Amino acid sequence: MKTDALKPIVGKTLGQIARERGTSPEDTIIDLVLQDASRLQVAYFMIPEAGVRRALTLPWVSFGSDGGSVTVDGPTGPAAHPREFGTFARVLGHYVRDEKVLPLAEAVRRMSGLPAANLGLTDRGLLKVGYFADVVVFDPRTVADTATYESPRQYAVGVRDVFVNGVQVLADGQHTGATPGRVVKNTARKAAP
Repeated sequence: MKTDALKPIVGKTLGQIARERGTSPEDTIIDLVLQDASRLQVAYFMIPEAGVRRALTLPWVSFGSDGGSVTVDGPTGPAAHPREFGTFARVLGHYVRDEKVLPLAEAVRRMSGLPAANLGLTDRGLLKVGYFADVVVFDPRTVADTATYESPRQYAVGVRDVFVNGVQVLADGQHTGATPGRVVKNTARKAAP
């Protein structure tokens, strides 16, 4: 959101904002876009829980997030979305451990090896000699997302250690200060002539 005067609406539903303004939801969204001279960020609730659970059972569905990289204590910028803090922890804690929608090993495969293969990343996604060591150590009994729509800037719990390119970036739940990440490119496919 570009306009400071609109910051009080962050976190509200379109219906709430429309009622406060005394306008229809359609007129309200058009007014907001014009007022901010931008494309507003919104959260859509399009897939019912039954649809999410069904998708999780399909063996070709890999897990990922289109959320940005933000911190709980950094510049606030645009409103955060819970997925930026807990997508993978939600799958592991809620859908694997609590709801038993899929086995733990299958969930891990669909967060690591399957997406790497889908993206043509031939040296990532598996624990294998010669591969980059990207490793997450978590406790399956406690891993959980804590972010909500009302309070999205909440780190997940139950993740103890993280290694990126073989360098430890999270040690016993605390960031080490290391930043070994780098751009990852598809090395398996050649560009069309």
